[in-house]
Amino acid sequence: MADNTTLSPRTAFLGYGACAVAGCLWGTGFYFGRLALNEMSVEHMVLYRFLFACVGLLPVALLNRVRFTAAEIRIILISAAFGIPIQFLIQFHGLAHTTVSHASLMVGSMPVLLGVAAALFAGERLDAIGWTALVASTVGAALIVLGGHRGPAAQGEPTLYGDMLVVLSLCTALLWILLSKKLMRSHSPVVVTAYSILAGTVMLAVWTLGPMLFNPWRVEKISPPPFSHVSVTAWIALAISGLACTATTTFLWNWGIHHVPASRAGVFLNIEPALGSYLGVKLLGEHLGPYAWFGGALILAAAVILTTRSHGPQPDMILE
Repeated sequence: MADNTTLSPRTAFLGYGACAVAGCLWGTGFYFGRLALNEMSVEHMVLYRFLFACVGLLPVALLNRVRFTAAEIRIILISAAFGIPIQFLIQFHGLAHTTVSHASLMVGSMPVLLGVAAALFAGERLDAIGWTALVASTVGAALIVLGGHRGPAAQGEPTLYGDMLVVLSLCTALLWILLSKKLMRSHSPVVVTAYSILAGTVMLAVWTLGPMLFNPWRVEKISPPPFSHVSVTAWIALAISGLACTATTTFLWNWGIHHVPASRAGVFLNIEPALGSYLGVKLLGEHLGPYAWFGGALILAAAVILTTRSHGPQPDMILE
C-alpha cells in the first residue's frame, strides 16, 4: 500500500543502485544493436534479442506461477505491447536512420517525460530544483538534435527523422513504466518483469513471423529470419542484448522503482545517453559536435544534482 514515509538510506541505496546498474547496461544496448543491424533487419534483430531475453526469464516465470485477475491480465497485455514490440521496433528503426551516439543521447529526454507522467498519474512530486534538473537534461537532448541533419544523410550520419523516432519510442515506454509500477502494487517485480517480457515477445513474434504464413499466396515472398549466415559477433551481440540489456535491466529497473519514486529514479536513464554516446564515439568512430558535447554535460549535471540532494517525504512509494 502506498504510504507517506521518509526514504531510508538503505532503501535509497538499493533502489537507486538497481536503477543505476540498469542504466549502465541499457547504455550498451544501442551499440550491440548496431552490430546486429549490420547483418539483419530491425524486425529480426529485435525478435532475436527478446528470444534471448526469454531464455533467461522463462525459468523465472515457471518458478513464480501466479494467478492474475482479468483486470491485471489486461494491464499486462497493454503494458507488454507498448513496452516491447511497439517501443523497440520504433526505437531501432530510429537507430537505423541515425548514429548510436545520437540515439543514445536522445534518451536524455526520458526523465522529463517520466517526471511529468509520474506527477500527473502516480501522485509523485518534485520540488523546483528537481524539475530544473530534469528540464536541463531535456535541454541537453535538444542541443544534441541541433547537430543532426534535417534530411537524408549519408551512411553513418545522424538525421532528425531517426532522432525523433527514438524520442517517439520513449513516449510509448512511459505507459509500460507506469503500468508496471501499478502491477507491482500486488505482485513482485520479478513476476511483472518475466510475464511482461514473455507476453511482449509472443506479440513480437506474431508481428514479425505471422506474415510469412501468407507466402504461398504472395508474389513477393517474405524472407525467414537469417540464421546460418549470421556471424558469431552478431550472435554474441544479440545474446548480450537479450540477457543483459533486456532481461537483467528490466528486472533491476522494476525492482528499483518498486522502492523509490519513479520521478527521481528516472534520472538514472541518463546513464544510457552518456555511456551509449561514449561507445559510439570510441568503438564505432562516430563524431559528436560541440552542441552534442554541451548537451551531454547538461545531462550529467542534472543527474548529479537530482541524486545527491537529501530526500524528504515521498508519496506513493511502494514498500515491502
